[in-house]
Amino acid sequence: MEIPLDLTPMPLQISPLHRLRQSCLLAVCAAAAVLAYAPVSRAQESALRLDPAQTRIEISLDGNFHTVHGKFALKSNSIRFDPSDGKISGSIVVDATSGDTGNNGRDKRMHHEILESDKFPEIVFTPKQVDGKITPGAPCTVSVSGQFKLHGQDHEITVPVSIKPDGSNLEIAAHIDVPYVQWGLKNPSNFLLRVANSVAVEIHATGRLEAAASGR
Repeated sequence: MEIPLDLTPMPLQISPLHRLRQSCLLAVCAAAAVLAYAPVSRAQESALRLDPAQTRIEISLDGNFHTVHGKFALKSNSIRFDPSDGKISGSIVVDATSGDTGNNGRDKRMHHEILESDKFPEIVFTPKQVDGKITPGAPCTVSVSGQFKLHGQDHEITVPVSIKPDGSNLEIAAHIDVPYVQWGLKNPSNFLLRVANSVAVEIHATGRLEAAASGR
């Protein structure tokens, strides 16, 4: 695919990366929260539920003329953790069709030419492992590793996630710089417009930890 000389292309490549990040980050955050605040004192499986209305997935891509900002929406989530064996299961799903950078032309190209969101409408992250010092009931930062699928391709990623208790809820935040060029995506720069080789993604979410229903 060739990127035209107008300014519209830039955001196109941006979105795919963002999505990738977002989906992972969100899932990563959820997995971290489950591990950090599960009732480890008893072998009881716990579940983390993220509130879509209080979940923000924001992306930004620096360029020589301006920085492109965008957002994506959380579609569904289900994370379960069993303290007795340390296993995590479930997934976080981001709606690939929800990508919005505030420019209709740019977004249309992003969805049709880059993300092909009609063919790949979901970005899915599956958590695998959480590392770091965990202090139940207190703020902490952990590293979450997992696999996420974007545009039919699987990627491994590890992200630092901060978790802070807020009453009966957990506030979760993460930042990641995605090296999209290294991952095989095309940099949309041309002789006039230059953009960075990585995309910044910020995740802020609120979730509730609860005992998981018996049976999977």
